[in-house]
Amino acid sequence: MIVRHLDDARRSERRVVSPDGNWESTRLLLSNDAMGFSFHITTVYAGADFRMHYQNHLESVYCMSGTGEVQTLADNVTHAIRPGTIYILNRNDEHVLRAHTEMTMACVFNPAVSGKEVHNAQGAYELSAAATTQ
Repeated sequence: MIVRHLDDARRSERRVVSPDGNWESTRLLLSNDAMGFSFHITTVYAGADFRMHYQNHLESVYCMSGTGEVQTLADNVTHAIRPGTIYILNRNDEHVLRAHTEMTMACVFNPAVSGKEVHNAQGAYELSAAATTQ
């Protein structure tokens, strides 16, 4: 069994802050935990507006607090985000996330990330060597 506490993880190397200042993410479950997915609690800062395109991962995002919107670029549809909303990028959807207020999100990535990933120029996380062997 694996047991971790968010407060402890936030004080460790599991907390990653984006270089562009849009978000911070505490990765509670990572590829080296050998579960096949990773689980993160991510804070998206108020006013953040950025493009992502997870070409190597599928992601589910559940809003715990705050408000914003997610826009899928293939069809130019915008969906409101508020507490209780989940959005699922089941087709590696290229999207824009906008935070009207600070948002706290629970995120699941498949395959799992290794822990230090930040978005590359295409808005994706690179596929870790560990993920390719799961």
